[in-house]
Amino acid sequence: MDKALSLLSSARYGNELIWHRIASHKVPLDKAALIFSIDVDVGNSNVGKINHGKNDRNLSFHLSEYTVGKFEEIAVPLLVKFFEEANVPATFALRGQLFEADTTLLDVLLESSVKHDIAAHGYYHRKFNELSRADAEKELKMISKSMKKSNITPKAFVFPRNSVAHLELLEKHGYLCYRDRGGFARNGMYVVRRGNLCDIHPSLFIDRYANAQLLIKMLDLSVSKRAPFHLWFHPRDFGPDSRDVWKNVRRTLQPFFNYAKDKEKKGVLAFHTMLSLTEQLRSSMVN
Repeated sequence: MDKALSLLSSARYGNELIWHRIASHKVPLDKAALIFSIDVDVGNSNVGKINHGKNDRNLSFHLSEYTVGKFEEIAVPLLVKFFEEANVPATFALRGQLFEADTTLLDVLLESSVKHDIAAHGYYHRKFNELSRADAEKELKMISKSMKKSNITPKAFVFPRNSVAHLELLEKHGYLCYRDRGGFARNGMYVVRRGNLCDIHPSLFIDRYANAQLLIKMLDLSVSKRAPFHLWFHPRDFGPDSRDVWKNVRRTLQPFFNYAKDKEKKGVLAFHTMLSLTEQLRSSMVN
């Protein structure tokens, strides 16, 4: 699973060119993997009420924590319904403070017929690269304590604002994987091991404007290389109300899901969460 060699590959659609780093692994995948990770930054408007607006800048320069929470109250159940209809698991990254404020969203996830991976997304959604080691350790302890009340022990971590730092503390607190920083020059289709952690590297950020045909082209690249294709987004990225969210999810993701399901039936693609892919690779290494 350690990165042995890297190649640059690209997918073109119209005038769009996406460069991706494809890494070969000592334990290669037997087929391509499709992973979705969803960053739930607040989860419920009650979180914003508790913080009295003092935590807003850790979320957005334009939206209050309360507003983001309201959007996510609407969007997350619709996303769960969509993934449930497709029978596709996803990694939902929840912040620890949500478990102290309201567990309605957690109930929606746990009651789904699809087994989703519940990951950690900080406690207050603060940037980890701006936290001291002591403050980062404090946040991780608070996450463990709050989630334990709901019998959740997160093993995957998504850094708030993609601010990757303090990886040694993730190991200490029992995490197995995380999502590294992405972006135009950093996106990739690979998993790399860093210490005892797996970086399930981000491949592409998507939102309501995602081009389904471009996603299909990139999935073809993933299948041809037997590489992981890791898509990520925020629930609010698909719209502010239920009508917009459902319309945009259907328009952008439904054609892509249909194509991916066909690849799954042909045995060349598997749907994974961040954690399930990590567990498969760790098992391969042992065996």
